[in-house]
Amino acid sequence: MNQNWELKIDEIYNNRNLLQNNENKQIIHNIIEEIDKGKLRVAEKVDSGWKINEWVKKTILLYFSIQPMQTWTVEPFEFHDKMLLKKDFASLGVRAVPHAVARYGAYIAKNVILMPSYVNIGAYIDEGTMVDTWATVGSCAQIGKGVHLSGGVGIGGVLEPLQAAPVIVEDGCFIGSRCIIVEGVIVEKEAVLGANVVLTQSTKIIDVSGDVPIEFKGRIPARSVVIPGSYTKSFPAGEYQVNCALIIGKRKESTDLKTSLNDALRDFNVAC
Repeated sequence: MNQNWELKIDEIYNNRNLLQNNENKQIIHNIIEEIDKGKLRVAEKVDSGWKINEWVKKTILLYFSIQPMQTWTVEPFEFHDKMLLKKDFASLGVRAVPHAVARYGAYIAKNVILMPSYVNIGAYIDEGTMVDTWATVGSCAQIGKGVHLSGGVGIGGVLEPLQAAPVIVEDGCFIGSRCIIVEGVIVEKEAVLGANVVLTQSTKIIDVSGDVPIEFKGRIPARSVVIPGSYTKSFPAGEYQVNCALIIGKRKESTDLKTSLNDALRDFNVAC
């Protein structure tokens, strides 16, 4: 990576007139190519946790500014957009089932399987992950190795505000059907989410596996097994049930990491 890129992108971002310069445009194109190849990413794991590279997000926003609208056809379909789609899945070692769609500028590692699904620019999907039917991986979301995103899962995207963290799903997680994860929530390694769990930064995540409930927000601890739940909240009009997520235990060592969600939940006598 060119060490001057970060400073240059900050300069261009703060002065959009610099986008008229072809050399600056080429810098943006070069950086997007690095993102597409996985050599640069919006967020990366460091010793203290996850580091957000805001300048990479700035580059993606600038790329939208310089890309012209264009039309292309894949008969009988027609598309009209600024972003091209990823190509050469065979050379990448990626299995892409019709109609899997991934935008150029998203990194998809080898041995990833894309069922009919959608992956947006800036996303990072690591080796051996399954993106199942009608799952979506939003812009800049970070998905680890050996993750299973089940059918209809919605992983939220984020480009602005710049300081906003992307959704992060760490290695070995199993995300059940129709789960929604947004607003920069982190699902730590090898966690299991049952079907229909919804996680936002304001969602209460309550560990009910011990004698006393323990509450989290914005983070699912590693190896947790999670199901949808609700709690009673008082409003001026009365008391109503509000959605939450319940941690019912930890994934057991005896549970093969490659087994299904049913097996993980069965350990806790919970039906899928």
